[in-house]
Amino acid sequence: MPSDVEIAAASPMQPIEDIAAKIGIPESEIFRYSPHKAKVSLPYVQGRDRREGSKLVLVTATSPTPAGEGKTTTTVGLVDGLAQIGESAAAALREPSMGPVFGMKGGAAGGGRAQLNPMTDINLHFTGDFAAIAAAHNLLAAVLDNHLQQGNALGIDPRSITFKRVLDMNDRALRDIVIGLGGPTNGVPRESGFDIVVASEVMAIFCLATSIDDLKERLGRIVVARTYEKAPVTASDLGVHGAMAALLADALAPNLVQTLEGNPAFVHGGPFANLAHGCNSVTATQTALAHTDWTVTEAGFGADLGAEKFIDLKCRFTGLRPDAVVLVATVRSMKYHGGVAVADLTTENVEAMLAGMSNIERHLANIRDVWGLPVVVGVNRFPSDTDTEIEAFTKHVEGLGVKVEICTHFADGGKGAAGLAKALVEITSGQKPELSFTYGDDLGLAAKAETVAQRIYGAERLEIPSAVAKQIAQFEDEGYGHLPVCIAKTQKSFTTDDAERGAPSGHVVEVREVRLAAGAGFVVFVCGSLMTMPGLPKKPAALAIDVDSEGAVTGLS
Repeated sequence: MPSDVEIAAASPMQPIEDIAAKIGIPESEIFRYSPHKAKVSLPYVQGRDRREGSKLVLVTATSPTPAGEGKTTTTVGLVDGLAQIGESAAAALREPSMGPVFGMKGGAAGGGRAQLNPMTDINLHFTGDFAAIAAAHNLLAAVLDNHLQQGNALGIDPRSITFKRVLDMNDRALRDIVIGLGGPTNGVPRESGFDIVVASEVMAIFCLATSIDDLKERLGRIVVARTYEKAPVTASDLGVHGAMAALLADALAPNLVQTLEGNPAFVHGGPFANLAHGCNSVTATQTALAHTDWTVTEAGFGADLGAEKFIDLKCRFTGLRPDAVVLVATVRSMKYHGGVAVADLTTENVEAMLAGMSNIERHLANIRDVWGLPVVVGVNRFPSDTDTEIEAFTKHVEGLGVKVEICTHFADGGKGAAGLAKALVEITSGQKPELSFTYGDDLGLAAKAETVAQRIYGAERLEIPSAVAKQIAQFEDEGYGHLPVCIAKTQKSFTTDDAERGAPSGHVVEVREVRLAAGAGFVVFVCGSLMTMPGLPKKPAALAIDVDSEGAVTGLS
């Protein structure tokens, strides 16, 4: 089978104005970046109400494995599958970060016959949203350091500065640095560092903001440091939030592209789910809901991270409620969670697969019992999956009272996900479910995080060092105790240990630090050894990516 980039390049695309027209967006309300990608006018989309009866489907997955589960591929395939059965549908997805594109993943626009197009554009720069977010973030960092240089009228304690700079690339050498060296004209020397742009609070704000006014107000609330008297210092104190909003105003309009089968996809924003809240922009989701009968969105990584944050953050803030959930799983992932080495995942092993299904059982229990949502399991079938394995998988999950659909959208496009589409129509035909959050607003910050650890991760408790506990107490004393929490941890396990597979219980979740994201509206609990600036692997995907003399990109997958 051809590579993803070869399939995408060989697939004819419709003019983007035709994609817009298909869902009722006038050509006058789109701004083309090329014949096949555009932004939709922000005043236009913010003037649209949700279409009556439109349904929101959340696509999530079991705990990620090195073999990959295909969540974005399934999201795209499902949109095409819904179109195959005569439904009006659009995807609402995150933009890929170039960190993983050039690092481990090599591309993040779906795969096989279930991809977005123009695939290379989406993976490389796209419409410049991430550059705008990085510029706005780094403007605040520059103004902060300039304030110190120009006399420090606010009395900022340089040792208290928590706001780093960002870069949309994996570069571990920049995690911890010293800036301001070289003499008095070069600034005030201090320790600092870089995060990846998808971990930026500005990214989270960008994805949660509902208007330019809301964006500006949220940016103004960002806490960057404290004074010598321990009072918080914000972007509005520095007077820079207006300029930051100006850099982001055009980017806030949602991006419109298409699937290989010519169905609409709004691709906008991109916080990671292990570093941030893992959901595409509210604007994109609401735009899709206003123009189609079905909006299919995804949340990053496994359901314990992305789906939890979609529900406890995005839904809590916006009033959005999923009508159903698709839990993506693979036979290979269950064998991995059953203890099989990556090199042996293509060998039939029903016993190991069944042993690993404790992982899917935990995710299904969370979706149904904690959040109260109907769910269908979509099995992304690989050529190495045997009929015996598929039969045993299906029997086990259906024994839990959950419908299973075997999907072949990677090879067959939308028709390979038509069964999954029909299953969604069936389970959403009744009364709309009552969504339950993982924790209540009345709990303290530590109690909220511990509730997530216990109810979602199966942990015994949260372990908080005394210095971190003091920081949490300070946040609560300052009036931030009502905020929800965003837990930053490894995506590979329910624990904070990458090597723990399956569904461990009774473990301890270690909190390393807490970060106040007052503008976004949550407090981040950084757990275990997770880094907010990832590093490159031994053989980065960048080594396989190239461009020929005609400008055609190769090596993306």
